[in-house]
Amino acid sequence: MNTLKRLTLAICIILLMNACAPLRAPVVVKNSPIEKFKYAYISPTKELTSSTGSTYGGQYGIYGSSTTKSVNPSDVIAGILIQKGYVILPELNPELAKETLIVNYGESGRRNRGLGYTIEVTIQFISAYTHEMFCSCTAEGQGSTEADDIRQAIKRALDGLFAK
Repeated sequence: MNTLKRLTLAICIILLMNACAPLRAPVVVKNSPIEKFKYAYISPTKELTSSTGSTYGGQYGIYGSSTTKSVNPSDVIAGILIQKGYVILPELNPELAKETLIVNYGESGRRNRGLGYTIEVTIQFISAYTHEMFCSCTAEGQGSTEADDIRQAIKRALDGLFAK
C-alpha cells in the first residue's frame, strides 16, 4: 500500500512538472531589417474554429457548457502589423513592390506539455520585389482552445520580431 502511494505521488509530481514547463522562447531569424518597408501583403489563411466543453452532474440532472472560438491567422497578423505602422494591401501592387513585404504563415509543429499541448507557428517575411526572405519568426502558444493557441503563438512570434 505504501509503495502504491509513493508511485502515485511520483506520477503526480512528474505530470505537474511537465504541465508547468515554460513555452519555448520565440526564434527570430533576421537577414535584413524590415523597417524600410511600408506595405505588407498577407497571404490568405482559412479560419479555424475550435471549442472546449465540460459536463457535470448533480442531484437535479446533468449540466454542461461549451465555448467555441475562431481565429483567422491572417487577421491576427494584420492587426499587429497595423499597430506597428504597416499598411496592409488587399492584393500585390507591382508599383509598390519595392516597399512591400509578403507575409506567409504556417503551423510548424505541436509539442505535448503535461496534459495539454502547444501549437508552434512560423511567420515569414519576403520582399515582393526581389522575393528574398528578410526574416522569419517562430513561437509556440498554449491556451484553452486551438484558436487561443494560434492567437498566442502569433502574438509571441511578432512580439519577438519587433522587440527592441
